[in-house]
Amino acid sequence: MLKAPELSRERCIAIAGVLAIVIIDQISKWALTEMVLAEHFYGQSLELVDWFLDTPNKLPFLRIEITSFFNLVMVWNYGVSFGLFNNVGDWGPSILTIITACLIAGFFIWLLYADSKLQLLAITFVVGGGIGNLIDRIRFDAVIDFLDFHIASYHWPAFNIADCTIVIGIFLLIIHSLFFEKHS
Repeated sequence: MLKAPELSRERCIAIAGVLAIVIIDQISKWALTEMVLAEHFYGQSLELVDWFLDTPNKLPFLRIEITSFFNLVMVWNYGVSFGLFNNVGDWGPSILTIITACLIAGFFIWLLYADSKLQLLAITFVVGGGIGNLIDRIRFDAVIDFLDFHIASYHWPAFNIADCTIVIGIFLLIIHSLFFEKHS
């Protein structure tokens, strides 16, 4: 039988890190959708509390060119990372929400039992980003993506802060597994 995890100082810091990532992600999505795009294109925006309490209407695709290689965009990702499974039918958003919630639960349990600081940091990034995107899925049936990097007309799929933390977390887990985990 699995022993109950010890809620150490490091785990408490990791949980606080998860909350910080979720807050930063959600504030960045509000700031982009309301303070930048809605204000720029429509001349009106919702305050942060109103945006969270009352799910706003989905903005259409919008784009503001920042540099020759970077745009701020409004993209609704109904699929998973980088728009995969974007057109999975009526049940798609619900199925992806359930799968996302289960994955986050699994990673959170792993966070409670992680045995190294690098592993703890990596899982913190994955769980924080996962929760940030899960909130979007629950509220909008899609994830808000807004960072658009491109070279000429070749665009990398739009992404958000939560996506960045998930990628960093997975990368750190791979590094930990390859170089720091004891293998028998």
